[in-house]
Amino acid sequence: MGREIVIGLVGKPSSGKSTTLNSLTDANAKVGAFPFTTIDPNKATGYLEVECACSRFGKQSLCKPNYGYCRDGKRGVPIMLLDVAGLVPNAHLGRGLGNKFLGDLTEADCLIHIVDASGTTNAEGKATRGYDPLQDIEWLQDEIFKWILGNLMERWGSVVRRHVATKSSTLETLRQQLGGYSANKQLVGRALDLIPNLPPLQDWDNETIEKVVKSFMAVKFPTVLALNKMDHPDADKNVSKIILKYPKSKAVLTSSITEVFLRKLASQNYIKYDSGTEFIDTIDDLGPESGLRELDDKLRNRIENIRDLVLYRFGSTGVVQLLQAAADLLDLVPVFPVKNIHNFTGGSGQNVFRDCILVKRGTTTISVARKIMGDV
Repeated sequence: MGREIVIGLVGKPSSGKSTTLNSLTDANAKVGAFPFTTIDPNKATGYLEVECACSRFGKQSLCKPNYGYCRDGKRGVPIMLLDVAGLVPNAHLGRGLGNKFLGDLTEADCLIHIVDASGTTNAEGKATRGYDPLQDIEWLQDEIFKWILGNLMERWGSVVRRHVATKSSTLETLRQQLGGYSANKQLVGRALDLIPNLPPLQDWDNETIEKVVKSFMAVKFPTVLALNKMDHPDADKNVSKIILKYPKSKAVLTSSITEVFLRKLASQNYIKYDSGTEFIDTIDDLGPESGLRELDDKLRNRIENIRDLVLYRFGSTGVVQLLQAAADLLDLVPVFPVKNIHNFTGGSGQNVFRDCILVKRGTTTISVARKIMGDV
C-alpha cells in the first residue's frame, strides 16, 4: 500500500489541540475496522467528509463502507492525524521536546496549527489576558525555518564542493539534502519552481539559501490556521488581525470544546446534532415522539447559549471544516474502487462502494492502482 496522507496537528499547550484532536477523531458513528496497518500512540484516525459516490446513483441504502461511515450520501473517509507534541519557542535548539517535535513534523503532508485566538494563554500555555496570538503563528514558522536552515548550513561547504565535483543538477543535490524531510524529487522541484531566476547552486549567497528554505517550507508544510476559542469576547479583534497579516493562509474559525460537548450530548440522546452544521434539535423542538431525553433548565440554557454564540453566529463549530480545508490545500480527491463497474459492488453481496481512498488530484491511474493493489 502507498504511504497514507498524514495531517499534523500542532499547537502550544492549552491552545485546544487535544480537544480539537478529540473532536476530529470521534466520528460519532459505528465505524468499520481500522484501515491503517500500524498506529503509534501519537497517531489517530480522523474522518474527512466527502460526497459519497452512492448519492450520485441513488444507492445510499446499499452503501456500507468497509472503513469509516456513510450517512445519507455523506462519506467519512479515514485520514491519519499526527498529534505533534512539544511545541514551545526555541524547539529548534532542543528545548522541551524540540527535536522530537521537529522530527515528527517530517511525516506530515500538511499542518493544522491550533491557535488560541482568544489571547488568554501565553507562549508557554499559561493563563493570561491580552496575549497576541499572531506571535504563535510567527514563531511556529520561525522554528521550522531555523531548523531546516540550520541543518543545511551546517554542511553547506561540503554540499557545494560535492555538487561541483559530481556535476549534479541543483534539483538532484537538493533532493539529497532535503530527502530526510520525507520530500521526493517532485516536491523539491515544485519548491524550486517558485523562485524565478535562481542562480547556479554554487553561486548561492545566504539570502538565496533562505529563499529556497522558505519556498521548500511552503510546499512541504502547507498550513491551515485553526483559530480556536472563536466564541471568546476577545477573539474577534485577534481573528481580524491574523487574517489581515496572513491573507493567503487558509484560516478556519473553530470552537472545538463546543463540538466535543455537542457530540457528547448527542451520544447521550439529549439532542440530534448534524456535525458541521448549525442545526441542533432537542425534545422541545421535536416532541416526545423523537425519543430524546428531557432537558433540565441548566442544560436548556447552555444549549441556547451555544446556538446564539457559536452556531447561528458562525454557521458551525468549524471542526468538520478543518479537515476539509486541509484536503483542499493538498488537493485531495476521493477514489472509489469497485470490482463491478455496472452495479458498483465489491465482489460479494449487494453493498456498494465499500472502499474509498484519498489521492492527490493529477495522480496517474497506475499510481492509484498500486496504492490499492500493491505491486501486483
